[in-house]
Amino acid sequence: MILAAGRGERMGELTASVPKPLLRVNGRYLIEYAIASIKQAGINEIVINLSWHGDQIQAALGNGSEYGVNIFYSEEPERLETGGGILKALPLLGSEPFIVMSSDIVTDYPLEKLPKTLSGLAHIVMVDNPLYHIHGDYGLQNEKVMLQANKTFTHANIGVYSPDLFRGCTPGHFRLTQVLNPAIVADQVTGEHYQGHWRNIGTKADIVAGDSA
Repeated sequence: MILAAGRGERMGELTASVPKPLLRVNGRYLIEYAIASIKQAGINEIVINLSWHGDQIQAALGNGSEYGVNIFYSEEPERLETGGGILKALPLLGSEPFIVMSSDIVTDYPLEKLPKTLSGLAHIVMVDNPLYHIHGDYGLQNEKVMLQANKTFTHANIGVYSPDLFRGCTPGHFRLTQVLNPAIVADQVTGEHYQGHWRNIGTKADIVAGDSA
């Protein structure tokens, strides 16, 4: 699943009439980097959630045939945030663990290395803390994600999740952390620290930097 429902407020006027996933970085739609990563991992079925100008995303990507994949859309009349968006898309995602990544990251992380089965409820990828998020999100000890730790890392917005992580959730607007953090406390989330290329495209300056890279 690719998360693509956000408005991208930090982009200012760039996303006033265009959804953030369709902003161009080095001549490509931002979301095309995620699609390429998924395709490279040998995955051919992708669910994309839509909200802000979602019709533009659907028109640009179509059914995915241009990229050699099959794209299915989960439409949100009102944005449901990360957790609510995944919950709504579960009927399209099936009963097995599934990968979720954001549409606004550019990375060379090899998705095919993610675990095919889970020992708990989730497995997340973490990276060194960027300057805009110096305190990080979680710690990591013996491949287990920790809420409290001396050394923290930032959630890379890449992970594998079991549908059971969302068991008992009420449909609506909620963040992924609402279900992920309790699972971490219950020792049900594994993780890894990735030190390769990873960038979050969150501001106009990030687009400029990407174009000049």
